[in-house]
Amino acid sequence: MMGARVGRMFRNFNLENRAHREIGREKPVSAPRHPTPVTNVTAESAEEITEEIHKKNDPLLTLLKTVYVESKDPAPQSVPSESGTKAEAERRPLKFSLPGDPYGICDITDVPKGKISIVEALNALNHHKREPQTWTPEKVAQEYSLDLKDTRGLLTFFIPFEVKIIPPNEGGPQQIKDS
Repeated sequence: MMGARVGRMFRNFNLENRAHREIGREKPVSAPRHPTPVTNVTAESAEEITEEIHKKNDPLLTLLKTVYVESKDPAPQSVPSESGTKAEAERRPLKFSLPGDPYGICDITDVPKGKISIVEALNALNHHKREPQTWTPEKVAQEYSLDLKDTRGLLTFFIPFEVKIIPPNEGGPQQIKDS
């Protein structure tokens, strides 16, 4: 608040005097134009030029009338059906889900292979944090059908929430004494 007030003071300091000084300055001179060849255009030649521009050219008009444009939409690409065996092989059922129906997370029953749900990701991160020797990146990747490189990145860079409890001071709260 104080900084804005100080800034406004400097911005508005002697504003009218600065504005008059800026208005009184000599204006910059514009750059010279590039020299062009001078043509003698008379009124008669100007009329001829405009007449030539507006005159209809019959051969060009007939050619233009013969042009016909036909456009078609591209054929839609076929989408693989969900009931096929390929679609079933690419999906896997959820390993872990929350009980109840919080925020619509339980509506999901299966996920594509190579992907993981939020609940499963938190569960895998928790298992790896508690037992890193048992839940190695290779085991997590195999358990959830993930790529090993992505799983290593997940376990390295995503850390579940960690609660740290700071012990209270032993001296207790101190009060300021009036003198």
